[in-house]
Amino acid sequence: MAQLANKYGTFSDDGTEYIITDPNTPMPWVNVIANELYGMVLSQAGSGYSWREHAGLNRITRWDQDLIRDEWGKYVYLRDADSGEYWSPTWQPCGDQVERYRVRHGMGYSVFEARRGDITSELTCFVPLNEACEVWLLRVQNQGSQDKHLQVFTYLEWLLGAAPDWHREFHRTFIDTHYDSEHGALLAGKVLWELPVASKAHWNRDWPYTAFHSASRMPNGYDGDKRDFLGRHGSPRRPQAVIEGKSSNHAGRWGDAIASLRIDLTLAAGETQELAFTLGAGSSQAEALALAARYRDLPTAHQALTEVRHYWAGITAALKVDSPDSALDLMANGWLQYQAISARIKGRTAYYQTGGAYGFRDQLQDSLLWLLLGQPEKTLDQIRLHAAHQYQDGVVLHWWHPLADTGLRSEYSDDLLWLPFVLVQYLHETNDTTCLDEVVRFYDTGEATLREHCMRSFEMALTRRSERGLPYILKGDWNDGLNAVGADGRGESVWMAHFLRHVLCLWADLPSTDASTAERFRREADALREAANTHAWDGDWYWRASTDAGELVGSQQSPEGKIFLNAQTWAILAETANGERAARALASARKHLYQEYGPLLLAPAYTMPDPTIGYLSRYAPGIRENGGVYVHAACWAVLAERKQNGVEAAYDVWWRFCPIARSGIDPDAYSAEPYVMPGNVSGPLAPVPGQAGWTWYTGSGQWFLRVLVEGVLGIQARQAGLHISPELPAAWDHLRVQRQFRGATYDITFRRDTTISAPRVSMDGAAVSTETLPIAAAGTTVTVEVLVPSVSPRRA
Repeated sequence: MAQLANKYGTFSDDGTEYIITDPNTPMPWVNVIANELYGMVLSQAGSGYSWREHAGLNRITRWDQDLIRDEWGKYVYLRDADSGEYWSPTWQPCGDQVERYRVRHGMGYSVFEARRGDITSELTCFVPLNEACEVWLLRVQNQGSQDKHLQVFTYLEWLLGAAPDWHREFHRTFIDTHYDSEHGALLAGKVLWELPVASKAHWNRDWPYTAFHSASRMPNGYDGDKRDFLGRHGSPRRPQAVIEGKSSNHAGRWGDAIASLRIDLTLAAGETQELAFTLGAGSSQAEALALAARYRDLPTAHQALTEVRHYWAGITAALKVDSPDSALDLMANGWLQYQAISARIKGRTAYYQTGGAYGFRDQLQDSLLWLLLGQPEKTLDQIRLHAAHQYQDGVVLHWWHPLADTGLRSEYSDDLLWLPFVLVQYLHETNDTTCLDEVVRFYDTGEATLREHCMRSFEMALTRRSERGLPYILKGDWNDGLNAVGADGRGESVWMAHFLRHVLCLWADLPSTDASTAERFRREADALREAANTHAWDGDWYWRASTDAGELVGSQQSPEGKIFLNAQTWAILAETANGERAARALASARKHLYQEYGPLLLAPAYTMPDPTIGYLSRYAPGIRENGGVYVHAACWAVLAERKQNGVEAAYDVWWRFCPIARSGIDPDAYSAEPYVMPGNVSGPLAPVPGQAGWTWYTGSGQWFLRVLVEGVLGIQARQAGLHISPELPAAWDHLRVQRQFRGATYDITFRRDTTISAPRVSMDGAAVSTETLPIAAAGTTVTVEVLVPSVSPRRA
């Protein structure tokens, strides 16, 4: 993978790790490690935070979102007891004193390697698969010829509740710490939890967990108070306890709660010793102590790490891509799956967006990832969960908090339609129509089948239309930042017209949809197409929206924000546009929006806030939704290009914002991690065009993988079977994809054949006359060969 290296790091030879050799990356390059119960985020500097179930409401450790300094975290110190010298095996808080430093971010773990003098260290951090804790495995080796007397200190600050605890002097008075000498564990609890649920009295609820920090050896000392460990005017870089080499052995309820354990080691020349530290939160003190006891055993800790590695190896084995593009293969064969599952489905947090709630449209779309991995039942679980957060009238929660199960009733026009959209994708993947009759509760009262949940989404969406027949945008549609356009209920959304039409057509085409509903939905879809083409065509593209006052957004007459990407791409995806208009709309997007680093969401950017638009216009010009590349929307451009212009155009757009490609050109300008998708890339009016931000963001990883498989590789699930498009990018002579579909493995090979003039497809040696493959028996593997002419056919 040397050809994919940049000045800060490279991928491992097998692609399963990203190895950072220079910790001074332009921004934090992090790893999000989570199971369904517990998680942590770690940067290349060793900083970050931990949580149980909800990163915002149930944060375990304190952390400050300062991505420049990146100096808050859970740290380990090594001290030479003879010389008094000390350092950290991670770059923060004092790892700049080491002579060699390397970080390996893997799927489900991170490893920090360092050397100072004769002492080498390896710190491996991971979260076991099914437990509410994290484990730090520390290996220390003495490579010198003399014995070494070392002291190992740990340090973290307890938060135990809603983050950030900005009023620390208030919150610290509710935290109680004590040391359990029998188990060698520091325990912490809190008698206040700001959970947003209805209660008779404010701030009158216990935090119902017990946090713990323990080690595989009985500690030689401990600290539970920040003042004791850091000292007055001390800092994590110069902590008093480490400088002096002693612990206060003090805990209680009256200080500023931290956890620090000290273990004294004697390392003979050439000797290696290993410690395991555990941090977590049990649902009771007994559970906390049981977890602490379990991971005192080093073989148990190593077995847990092995299970994590095996889990992610199994996940990533479900979809395999072998192409002439090594960067594409790396993204497709693990890193996009890992981002979507660990950070968006399980963790729902990272360094830029540190939430923890479920977004109705967010995790539904993220769950589409499971369909590509042969685990559609997990997508159905997500569908059930979101259906249970719909009101009887069809409106849904825009977001909600797990633990509290409270949220915001949506005033966004599109949220409710993602339920039928995702359910249709599930049906295409599985043909499991029995799910439509499953009964799921409503959020307010009552219950109904999943089919009825979806119908109520449609019915509500269809009532929200203007006299011109265009959907109202309300407080926003997919683009939350257009939150003032229709705040009074009169503004219209052209993108919503495309999207509603698309989902209506998908539902009407399902064999399980009754004839009268299918006919009605097609009529409504035709009416939306007519309304959009009659009122929203602006000469060369579709305008984006109209305000409550009737002003157009995304029009040639707009002073800024003249053209929006989604209004053009979805006109193609929903087939709102006819052949000529489809070509002109996408050509306009290419002319005005496409940059070398991806398609902008809109152009030109707003240079002054526009109160009739919303907070989108208040971002700095070129940043995020205001004239930057918004990756979620850019992915849909790949699908539109494939539908309109073929594989070459789709691959071109996909490659423009591939993080490995962009970071390889200039990692300082790109700034973000090369191994995951950002949420956005700065546009031409930003100080650094092409600079990525908000990595590990919702929708981006899942959609980038999905549009790769469907839009570039041309493999798409349909209810009748797996559909393939027999085309290859011009520079490719081969492609192999292994994809799960309905319990079978399809091993699909594309290759050029100079002797043919039209594509040929065969499955297990038998010719296939259509581009939809026969459905193979579950548990079998079938071999598909696709012969492609030297020049791929262009679509009309």
